Amino acid sequence: MKPRAYTSEGIILAKRNYGEADRIISIFGKDIGRKSLIAKGVRRPRSRKRGHIEVFNKVRFQAVTGRGLDIMTEVEVVDDFKDVRKSLKKISLAYYFMEVIGKITHEGEGNLGVYELLVGSLEKLKTAKLLKKLRLEFIVTLITILGYWPENKVLPNPDEELEEIIERQIYSKRVGKRMIED
Repeated sequence: MKPRAYTSEGIILAKRNYGEADRIISIFGKDIGRKSLIAKGVRRPRSRKRGHIEVFNKVRFQAVTGRGLDIMTEVEVVDDFKDVRKSLKKISLAYYFMEVIGKITHEGEGNLGVYELLVGSLEKLKTAKLLKKLRLEFIVTLITILGYWPENKVLPNPDEELEEIIERQIYSKRVGKRMIED
């Protein structure tokens, strides 16, 4: 039998409002893969979880299984990537990473290699100068880890290949493409 409560570490991919005071959080966990959780009462002004639940924060959290979505009970920031948040170009690329992971993975699909790639890419982004190179390395490595492209084979157009795999356009790339291209 699956335990009712669990603890994990993860990167917040997205968040959206739900009801009057709740939020649905999409998180890519180290142990659980991509998962949607509900954070009860987090939009209330006095909520202690409020500041911890920001997109591309690395968090340690506890959750309990619910009837529908699992419920996030506790959350603590491990790394908020404040060096990334100082630059609009870097923020744009970080959102791009979150969107790509959110679209290429499926709910409940875990992959430690993808988690380590995401965390490693955010760490590199703190000091990176060549953002386009980092973005293309991220795409090639991700596609290789997930088995869509053979290892050590040159990928001529990573953006095109990625959009073909997920069968959708990546919106954050279009918003920040001019910035990321620099």
